[in-house]
Parts: sequence; structure tokens; C-alpha cells
Amino acid sequence: MLRHPVGRSPRTVLRTSAAACAALLAVTALAGCNRDSESGDGGGGKVGIDLPRSDSDFWNSYQQYIESGVKDEEIDALSLTNSQNDIGKLVSNVQAFTDQGAKAVVMAPQDTGAIAETLAELNEKKIPVVSVDTRPDKGDVYMVVRADNRAYGQKACEYLGEQLGGKGKVAEFQGDLSSINGRDRSEAFKSCMDEKFPDIEVFELATEWKGEVASAKLQSTLAAHPDLNGIYMQAGGVFLQPTLALLEQKKLLKPAGEKGHITIISNDGIPEELDAIREGKIDATVSQPADLYAKYALYYAKEALAGKTPKEGPTDHDSNIIKIPNGYEDQLPAPLVTKENVDDKALWANQLEKKS
Repeated sequence: MLRHPVGRSPRTVLRTSAAACAALLAVTALAGCNRDSESGDGGGGKVGIDLPRSDSDFWNSYQQYIESGVKDEEIDALSLTNSQNDIGKLVSNVQAFTDQGAKAVVMAPQDTGAIAETLAELNEKKIPVVSVDTRPDKGDVYMVVRADNRAYGQKACEYLGEQLGGKGKVAEFQGDLSSINGRDRSEAFKSCMDEKFPDIEVFELATEWKGEVASAKLQSTLAAHPDLNGIYMQAGGVFLQPTLALLEQKKLLKPAGEKGHITIISNDGIPEELDAIREGKIDATVSQPADLYAKYALYYAKEALAGKTPKEGPTDHDSNIIKIPNGYEDQLPAPLVTKENVDDKALWANQLEKKS
């Protein structure tokens, strides 16, 4: 059962670019979609899709897009599994996929170091893997579908630094550092702060992507540093609600411009974050494209089954494909969202239909 308070995802969101690429395939052998014209036997086969967790509004939205995309694109998908942020469950789910005859696998491993052995086994069986949101540390993948997570940390640093005038105290809710996303965001944020805003004191709070941990550590930080004036949340899907609840309880949730306002920037771009920006509860977020994650996860699974070889360089969907040591990565755009552009209809969270 989904916890995210949204309705079905608009099919047009997931269908538009895929349809464009399909048309180009007939005319230019996918040249416009930035793929080689090499092909195998036309491909086809079952696809195993594992969802990484269900305790995040972002990932619940991603699931909705996946479900809609599987139906719209007529992908022969096995029953979806959910590894619930447990690497053991992910390994078990992948084994079940192979037992059921999967010819390609889509996953989003939250522990990017512990999945190497499973990837090696899939490679031996010639089963291509599309990794969503996270880039495995080791092990071959056909494609990583991911936004530039270092840019998340960089954008958060620059926004906070400018808003705080280069001075102050900031609490950073770090994601799990066993995840490359947590590492990339944390390293980029620290590097930027050290270089550009040395007079801002940063409190690095390790959270393992758990909202209750972030809330408890923020409470302790506020007790020791009541003059805290900035927060960077690396994942609004798990950190937003407990953070706002704590600040409201302590009467610290004050609008921008008012004395005592704590400047908050987040990552994810879920509808609740956009609403919080409109209401003045937080200041900004970096929109992580849940719709495009699902769209291109399925697209690349089909490409892999068809024997296509990815090609480096700009794509027709405003991203860039790079070669990585263990495969390729399609780096999707992730815009900064503030009160100035929060109502932009191009943002995926503004394309969802909410339940009344």
C-alpha cells in the first residue's frame, strides 16, 4: 500500500520521450536518442524490477511511475519486488528473478558496495542490469540512471552560503555513507563549504537515511547551538516531516525574512517539499526526477534486451551519458527549486494528481 498522497501518474509524462525515441528508431536507428546503431537479435524477454524501499515519498512516487510505465510501454515485467533497504532481500529478490527467467534486471541498490557479487553473477549469466539512482561501486552494469549527486551537494552549499551571507551554523543530514549518493552529496557539500564559505560551521549528522535519527540529532544540535540558522536535508522524502514537526514544536518554524528563520534546503522535489516552499516552511529543494528515473530505467532495460550499445555524449532528453569504470551513466537534470519557480509545470511533482 502506497503512503504517498498522490493519485495515478499521468501516462503522458512517461510516454512522451519514449514515443519520440521509438519514432526516431524507425528513421535513424536511434541516432537522435544517442545510441549506436548496433543491435542484437531484436531482444525481448522478461524484466525483473526491484524497488528499493517504501518508507520514502520519493520512492513511492517512483513506484507509481514504474507501474504506469510497465503498462504503457508493454514491458514483460515480472511481479515487482521491494527490498526495503535490505541488501539481503535485494540479493534474494534478484535470485528469484533469475529463477523466473528474467533477461534483464532493474534495481536501485542502497548499499552500493555490497551488491558487487550479485552483479558479477548476473554478468556471468549475461543478464544486463540497469541501476537507478545509485551507481554500484563495483560490478558491471548496462546503465546507471542517475542525476549528478555531487551537484546536489554543491547546489545546496551555494544556496545556503548565499542566503546566510557566508556566516552561520548549518546542520547537515547526511545520507547513508555506504551509499554513493550519501557520499557524493556529503563530499561535495563539505568541499564547497570549506572552499567558498569557511566562516559557516557545519554539523555533519549521519542519519542512514532515517528520519527519526535526523530529528533526534537535530534536537541535540539545537540544544547545543540555539543560534543554528541553516539545515541541509539530503532527502526530503524521509527528513521533511520529522524536521518540520520538531521545528514547529520548538516554535522555530518562522518564515523567510523573519528574525530567527532557519534557512532549509532539501533534496528530492516531492510534492510535500514544493508545498512547504509555497508555505514558507522551507526555502528550496533540488528536484530529483522520479518520473525520468522510471522512464529511462525501463527504456534502458528494453535497449539492453535489444542488444543496443550505449554511446557517450549529450542526449535528446537534456542529459549526458558518461562512461564509468563498470558501464555507462545517464546523468539526468535536477533543477534547483525555490519560491521563484516552485509552480513550474515542468517539475514532476507538479504533474501528479493528488487525491482529494
